[in-house]
Amino acid sequence: MKGNSSKRKGRRSVNGILLLDKPPGITSNEALQRAKHAYNARKAGHTGSLDPIATGLLPLCFGEATKASSFFLDADKRYRTLLKLGESTDTGDAEGRILAQRPVDVSGEDIAQVVQGFYGAIDQIPPMYSAVKRDGQPLYKLARQGIEVERKPRRVRVHDLQWARRNTHHLKLDIHCSSGFYVRGLAHEIGELLGCGAHVAELRRVGVGRFDVEDAIALDRICATADLVELGNYLIPVDEGLRHLPDVRLSTDAAYYLCRGQPVRAADLPKHGWVRLYADGAGFLGIGKILSDGRVAPKRLFHTT
Repeated sequence: MKGNSSKRKGRRSVNGILLLDKPPGITSNEALQRAKHAYNARKAGHTGSLDPIATGLLPLCFGEATKASSFFLDADKRYRTLLKLGESTDTGDAEGRILAQRPVDVSGEDIAQVVQGFYGAIDQIPPMYSAVKRDGQPLYKLARQGIEVERKPRRVRVHDLQWARRNTHHLKLDIHCSSGFYVRGLAHEIGELLGCGAHVAELRRVGVGRFDVEDAIALDRICATADLVELGNYLIPVDEGLRHLPDVRLSTDAAYYLCRGQPVRAADLPKHGWVRLYADGAGFLGIGKILSDGRVAPKRLFHTT
């Protein structure tokens, strides 16, 4: 116990957002722990799990940035996936046990008609192999015991869904969807509607909110970098990651009272929603929410200096 405590005391205070390109074959938490170890950081968290089979964008929040993790968790996502037609698995992806194999006899018109039905708001039932909890127990743990329970459908939204036929047995999809969307669930439903079954053969997350995987750093590169200055250069300031929120500039007096938990008035406030808060001489303060009376209240304040 004493040794662990000593080790924790030696960790650094690191603040910012790391756009990580997760490799296949490991969990999101494993990727997080490796990056956290590379930075020797005291505190870090990820912003929504990717399956071990999946690769791609996994924003990691360090230090004070963890206060904003819910804003990335709730952001829209973009995926690129390859479905294998003709095979259904118990997990909905290539890591699962094959449950059924069926011939693939579908036309491009069949696929177009099925895919078109998933645009807009849809109800999606979480797969049994998911982290959704039932009576405190993750569903995937029940699934591994051969137990299947009833799941309530969740309302999600598909903003865009493009497809291309690679060959008879493989279908490529580009998906822009809301948070909480299960690509494995989509693969299963498409396969059943086509009458041949399907599962996810490959999955890559290419976008989270305004972030793009093209700007992400590979985990191997992070782990191979010993220079703390270079590692720091990979981090994005938390307010940069929140640029989709309007910014509000506060006077010195208003900032004083806001930092003590009080709602304040400011010029040019939006009528509603979340905002980034700044003050002259102090820079970024945190995240606020517009109240019905036209004031802004502090919700997440940051201390990054």
